[in-house]
Amino acid sequence: MNLIKYVEEQMLSKKALPSFKAGDTITVNYKIKEGDKERIQQYQGIVIQRRGAGASASFTVRKISNGVGVERVFPLFSPFIDSIDINKEGVVRRARIYYIRNAKGKKARIEEKQYGGNEAAAAPAAEKEVVAAEKV
Repeated sequence: MNLIKYVEEQMLSKKALPSFKAGDTITVNYKIKEGDKERIQQYQGIVIQRRGAGASASFTVRKISNGVGVERVFPLFSPFIDSIDINKEGVVRRARIYYIRNAKGKKARIEEKQYGGNEAAAAPAAEKEVVAAEKV
């Protein structure tokens, strides 16, 4: 076994992090030290990329703040990350969505992944078709 990988595994804190990918909208709760006080700051945005593996893995989050795009790189296993919450899962076809940097307005939106519920949504539509067929 590679000695470097062994040391990384021993030093790595095993946090329960959610699985997320590029295109997802997440909230990173990040610990910030100000003097002798510590507080948690939320950073919400779209994941632009995930990079690396093991202890050196990181991810980039982009948000729009006062009309200006701001990107921040977080180490995945940083001791300052309190938690990561997934708000939306996006539908993208790329692992790195750098094209979102140049997009403005509606083009900057990412489609949200929809789960289940297709049967429930299709059922009322099917009933309307039956009623319409009976009237004819």
